[in-house]
Amino acid sequence: MTELPRTLTDAAKALREGAVTSVELTEASIAAADASDATLGTYLARFDEYALERAARADAELARGEDLGPLHGIPFGVKDIIAMAEGPTTAQSLILDRSWGAGKDAPTVARVKAAGAVITGKASTMEFACGMPDATKPFPVPRNPWNPETWPGGSSSGTGSGVASGMFLAGLGTDTAGSIRIPAAFCGVSGLMPTFGRVPKSGCVPLGYSLDHIGPLARGVRDCASVLEVLAGPDASDPDCVDAPFTAPEFTGDLTGVRIGVVREHHFPEGSDPALEGTFDAALAVLAERGASVIEVELPYWQEMVTADMITMGCEALAYHRSDLSARWDDYFVATRAMLANGALVSGADYVQAQRMRRVAQDAIGRLFETVDVIVSPTASVGAPTFQSLLGESGQPDVSELFSYIHTPYWDSVGNPVLVVPMGFTADGMPLSLQLAGPAFGEAAILRAGDAFQQSTDWHLRVPEPAVPAAA
Repeated sequence: MTELPRTLTDAAKALREGAVTSVELTEASIAAADASDATLGTYLARFDEYALERAARADAELARGEDLGPLHGIPFGVKDIIAMAEGPTTAQSLILDRSWGAGKDAPTVARVKAAGAVITGKASTMEFACGMPDATKPFPVPRNPWNPETWPGGSSSGTGSGVASGMFLAGLGTDTAGSIRIPAAFCGVSGLMPTFGRVPKSGCVPLGYSLDHIGPLARGVRDCASVLEVLAGPDASDPDCVDAPFTAPEFTGDLTGVRIGVVREHHFPEGSDPALEGTFDAALAVLAERGASVIEVELPYWQEMVTADMITMGCEALAYHRSDLSARWDDYFVATRAMLANGALVSGADYVQAQRMRRVAQDAIGRLFETVDVIVSPTASVGAPTFQSLLGESGQPDVSELFSYIHTPYWDSVGNPVLVVPMGFTADGMPLSLQLAGPAFGEAAILRAGDAFQQSTDWHLRVPEPAVPAAA
């Protein structure tokens, strides 16, 4: 059989041309899971029969001329902290009551379904979107398809892994300190954190009430834009969600007149991958060749916003988990309870001061975006680390040192939209990623720039060799 499309956008086009069917796309997704999921730990729950039924329905609808848009008939994954009626939401934890969200769709899932997407299953995550893998608990350990000995990034681990390995063409992730962008970066795919308030976050197990975003991971920028068109818009269940629907911009590839601010400070620390600087400079050259003007800028209140994200997330997470943490300490993953317990060390005054600083930084970044249209930086200074390298002195996973090489939390604190796209590889063959941030509700600007980059490169189309179970 002819090779199937790798991107949502190409698959949508092929469906309408009759070159492929939704059933064929879904069967290929199921086959990829059959071959690799035992190794990669992408799924917490698979909905094979349901997905094939939805795919057959999509084919029949499209044949009748009932076109629901680009997601119609597309295999799609959902991170398992987002409620879906067809299966329990576990948050990859023993703690969460399985009646939470039972029989209900989160607004984002309802919108994806209404757009005709074929949901293939619930993707694995980190416990409550904040822990680290714990092999002592009865859940899969998500792994990176580029090298299963490495971490796919958290906490939308299964969504990133699933897109990269071909188990679905797009999926939902969440981002509180980088949890869409880190797995997208480490797995070599594209990911979009929308502006805070653009997409309803209700129906999602909370981590940071004032920080959480729901957004797409997919191979290409246009894929992410198509998903955002479906997700965006107000919902009465989320008071933070504003009336800001989204329409994808025209993707001309022309960046003439676009002002791109380049951030280097803090993003090239000692110990960065040797390939990072050359890869980043090559990406900037591509944007310039597309017509953009490139200037160096500095992000205001960098360290303060990174700290504010950690303080805010720790406190707001503890507010949600405090009772369970006291009553069921041992049922939490070791890394999860350590993170939650740290929230108890922050005073109320510190929390309030962090929120005040976030307002100050939001104003300052708004002024910076009066001088540039897009701000670019590396997403991370390293490729995906091995699980072995993440073990601390106690023998338990510890990502505190790794986060000095990850450059995502700043943007959660200020709430601006951020897109990440693959831009090359390390010498070990692990993906490196470019991060593009825009003004509040400026998704169109970063999507145009990211798409222009992908029109000149094919990093997002590179695929890893299929992961197969190790011999017994």
